[in-house]
Amino acid sequence: MAAPLSDRVRRIVADVLDVSVASISPDSSPETVDTWDSVHHLNLVLALEQEFGLQFEPEEIDQMKDMQRILAILGSKVPQG
Repeated sequence: MAAPLSDRVRRIVADVLDVSVASISPDSSPETVDTWDSVHHLNLVLALEQEFGLQFEPEEIDQMKDMQRILAILGSKVPQG
């Protein structure tokens, strides 16, 4: 059984931003994670696209400014269950 979407995303975010998984919460954003800069944001987007086999629209990438939005956007694109 695959891990829940939020767990998979948290692991990817933690890996890309080089922080612990435990430090990633629904409120995590560039304002709360020191290593989340524009370069890491693009790397995060690429890692998510690769992991889930999809491509984000430019507007979606621009909206992916915190974990809640990332999960919402991914949830609308990735089949659940």
